[in-house]
Amino acid sequence: MTTENISTAVAEDIPNLLITPNAQEYLRDLLSKQGSEGMGVRVFVENAGTPRAECCMAYSTPEEVIPTDYQQHYPDFPAYIDTPSIPYLKDAVIDYNKDRFGGQLTFRAPNSKVPRVGPDASIEERISYVLQAEINPGLAGHGGNCALVEVLDDETHGLTAVLKFGGGCQGCSAIDVTLKQGVETTLKQYIPELGRVVDQTDHTQAEGAYFK
Repeated sequence: MTTENISTAVAEDIPNLLITPNAQEYLRDLLSKQGSEGMGVRVFVENAGTPRAECCMAYSTPEEVIPTDYQQHYPDFPAYIDTPSIPYLKDAVIDYNKDRFGGQLTFRAPNSKVPRVGPDASIEERISYVLQAEINPGLAGHGGNCALVEVLDDETHGLTAVLKFGGGCQGCSAIDVTLKQGVETTLKQYIPELGRVVDQTDHTQAEGAYFK
């Protein structure tokens, strides 16, 4: 596969999105049925960097190509990648899993829900990034989630992150262990200037909690 940058993206913005051979074969057959010469696919992320992020693929005729998109050349068709979506498609893989009923196209994009932060990001943005990228994927296994409420400058403890837990974490009897050994340790590892982490959640509401 060769890649051609048709935008002004710099080297670190070159996408590493992979369309597997099985997916290429499936898309080739699908595109051949559209009756349009030179048709490709366009890949983008809606609501990128949020819990509502959704990875999308659409047909793209030569007339519909957006000049700022990044183009990947595959043997049988081109793939156009929305430039603002590139950071959220890091390590993304489009695959086609065959089974006895036919098969299914799958889209794995582990960074699509992760908010993009730069070197000048605020501490609130950095905390939210770690929560989305490192902590919430683990809590999701228990049906839970965690979000930043605010950051306070406490006279005794210094910078304090106030968090709110939801889903299976709300009302969970193991929340103190999760907070101290999991969430706080991870946050301090990535953000050393953070003094402590506290929980604002009302855990008397235990309906749906993972542990009661």
